[in-house]
Amino acid sequence: QHRMRDYESPSRDTVETFYLLNHRLQTLDFVKNQFKRFVSTPTSTRSMTWLEALTYLDTLVDDSDPDTELSQLQHLLQTAEAIRRDGHEDWFVLTGFIHDLGKILCLSGEPQWSVVGDTFPVGCRFSDKIVYPHFFADNPDSDNPAYQTPTGIYEPACGLRNVTMSWGHDEYLFQYIKDYLPEPAQYMIRFHSFYAWHQSGAYDDLCDDHDREMLPWVKRFNSYDLYSKADNTVNWDALRPYYLELIAKYLPAKIAWAV
Repeated sequence: QHRMRDYESPSRDTVETFYLLNHRLQTLDFVKNQFKRFVSTPTSTRSMTWLEALTYLDTLVDDSDPDTELSQLQHLLQTAEAIRRDGHEDWFVLTGFIHDLGKILCLSGEPQWSVVGDTFPVGCRFSDKIVYPHFFADNPDSDNPAYQTPTGIYEPACGLRNVTMSWGHDEYLFQYIKDYLPEPAQYMIRFHSFYAWHQSGAYDDLCDDHDREMLPWVKRFNSYDLYSKADNTVNWDALRPYYLELIAKYLPAKIAWAV
């Protein structure tokens, strides 16, 4: 099995360019503005079934992912099928199947640097555990003294729910599923790209005991998100009835997505 998250590989030269932009432009002000645009006061919405959203993902390749050039729908199927093979509860399988669906943000013309990639807190010091940390030198927030401590503008042990994360598909999708799926699923969706936390142990100063209780769920999910990636495709036509039934069990038929 080849090494995952291999950022030295020359095969995906889009990755370094992606993080150069992502780390330069994901400021606290930018995130607050995106949250207004897409969560609190969206200017436009598009009502879509989950199948319509999934069909769009079948056309999207993630520029930040060094490990696969398959479409995002294939990645979701590989993740969910690996979880299902191991006999986990159906809500866990569903979480695997929809966890990257927030990438439909690209439908609105959003650049990938504001949709995909690893996530991290803003408003406090950028950790050197984040991939390509040297690119943060170009981020204006790196010049703000109020943001240069491990907790920055936040109270120590405030809990991740009270921390503003860099903007992207995780937070976006979380806002749509938080009333429907169990809390472990909410954490998996909201923080699966927060690698500096769940893989490297950074940002513990911001966490409370509840975050630490949920961390094993995020780690468990992450093992499927990463290590289910393969070059062979999954037969979506054959699996579609199962997954549409699973979606119908937990989620509303249509979502008015802010895109």
